[in-house]
Amino acid sequence: MTIKRQFQGETLTLTLNLWDLAKKGQLKQDVTLIDGDEIIIPTQEIIDIGETRLLSDANFGLSANQEINVAVVGEVYRPGSYRVIPESNTVSGSQGNIRRQPPRLTFAIQLAGGIKPLADVRQVELRRYNRDGSQQIIAIDLWNLLETGNIEEDIILQEGDTIVIPTAASLPSEESEPLANASFAPASMRVSVVGEVRSPGNIEIPPNTPLNQGILAAGGFDKRRANGATIELVRLNPNGTVTRRDIDIDFAQDITEGDNPILKNNDVVIVNRNFLTAASDTLTTIFAPIGALTGFVNFFRLFDNN
Repeated sequence: MTIKRQFQGETLTLTLNLWDLAKKGQLKQDVTLIDGDEIIIPTQEIIDIGETRLLSDANFGLSANQEINVAVVGEVYRPGSYRVIPESNTVSGSQGNIRRQPPRLTFAIQLAGGIKPLADVRQVELRRYNRDGSQQIIAIDLWNLLETGNIEEDIILQEGDTIVIPTAASLPSEESEPLANASFAPASMRVSVVGEVRSPGNIEIPPNTPLNQGILAAGGFDKRRANGATIELVRLNPNGTVTRRDIDIDFAQDITEGDNPILKNNDVVIVNRNFLTAASDTLTTIFAPIGALTGFVNFFRLFDNN
């Protein structure tokens, strides 16, 4: 940055490097201003994510107390515009001072409902407009954040930022569980448990809930009617295909892909009837019309007897 100063009829230009002040503590970069000074801060052509984090900690950097408006679009459950409020953390010490944390990318994704199953977290884009109207696109790899803990991928947001979550062509199955546990994943998921359970219908359950717990969340088996040995699991895959499998149920079983798999969003669990219930329901269906006809005939016999 530069400072233009009028001195004895001439314009002096002072060049300062505030990074040396922030990183090295060089106080000579923090000059004293006088009346009439003009401060010029140029636009940075390429945004350095690491520098953005350091800038947020400097007393001349980003304000952590200001609410900002950002947009989140693409593979999230509730795309749109959001007002992001900085988080408050209590600093340890006798004073119990409160320090606000600047709003970050993953927090905005949480506000938008979290990522969808086909979100390409390796190629997230942050679109930011400069004061001169030009746009910068910052590439972000959230998978790198999950694998290495690189906090620089969780970039600090600014007013007017747009976060774009693209659609992945495919998603390796081994990545599903880490993504479901991520802070930017949905806090819950919806599955359907239908058939012979006490409370059939759609239920909200935490991510990584196993099949056994999903059935219990629907009230468990209706013991008089349910086939408690085998259930059906129907799954809509991210590529649009549907898989159906029969699973032998054992509520004492640990989590395994074969007998007690982790449920995924929009799974359908079908609990079928046992043999006796199926036979009884069939007989009821067959004889119900006969019973109705008998009652109809008996009704008219009352008039014949009179």
